[in-house]
Amino acid sequence: MRFLAPGWLALLAAVAALVVAYVVVQRRRGRYAVRFAALPLLERVLPRGPGWRRHVPAVAFLVTVAGMVLALSRPVVEVQVPRERATVIVAVDVSASMGAEDVAPTRSNAAVAAARTFVDELPDTFNVGLVLFSGSTALTVPPTVDHAAVHAAFDGVTMGSGTAIGDAVLTALDGIRALDDQAATDPPPARIVLLSDGANTTGSPISAAAAAAAAAATPVSTIAFGTPEGTATVGGSTMPVPADIPALAALAADSGGQAYQAETGEELQEVYTDIGSSIGYRAEEREVTSAVLAGALLAALAAAAGSLAWFARLP
Repeated sequence: MRFLAPGWLALLAAVAALVVAYVVVQRRRGRYAVRFAALPLLERVLPRGPGWRRHVPAVAFLVTVAGMVLALSRPVVEVQVPRERATVIVAVDVSASMGAEDVAPTRSNAAVAAARTFVDELPDTFNVGLVLFSGSTALTVPPTVDHAAVHAAFDGVTMGSGTAIGDAVLTALDGIRALDDQAATDPPPARIVLLSDGANTTGSPISAAAAAAAAAATPVSTIAFGTPEGTATVGGSTMPVPADIPALAALAADSGGQAYQAETGEELQEVYTDIGSSIGYRAEEREVTSAVLAGALLAALAAAAGSLAWFARLP
């Protein structure tokens, strides 16, 4: 929480002084009573006092004053509000190693299934694009609010050789840039979500792609999935295809995104849900002066009600 007019907070010192004064007065009242009568005599002559109830109106009054001071200071808090628009490019590795079956039924099938669900859960106002890459990259679907077009593109996925992760990021950035040029006055926030299970074997270095994404203020969230023991059959030969987790983590960190690791289809779905949540909301400051004033008013009403009920008078 912060305050738009923090100078008024100095009045809280006066509230603290009232608290001290109240405590001092209560102690003096106790001393005066003892000075003029013996304790056993007081217990027989005086009726039973209100006890803790006599402090309730005073406490409520002090809360009221403190609330009014806070309201004058115009407090603001940070809240999460839904984004009304954004651009998300999903980049999916379709290299031969994605045929490994350590993530059932295969890495590729699990990735596509989770990507479909992810796109379905994004708000209709989001622009969504699709980059498919192996040794070469293609902006298969430019960013569009027609999410059905992305679904249709997944139906025609074919596997290739090589893995050009750096080029995939640069291709996604080109797609985002083209869309931003059409809305140059106020381009929407953008994010790239990249799935891959292998090292960058061709094309631009990952470090160069990360630097370009950071310069464009477009975080890249990476998902490394598969197991270290994963194998794939390519050209009749079986070869190990472990996920290059450090490389993908570096891409995410250097671009300002988040790195995830999913070794099963269930974990992959959880990752997409997490990414969708972070894209779908943004932090926004809101002034809560009216709420603080309402609390102060309730405290004042409590002080009045307590005083009338217990002492038949207003404080």
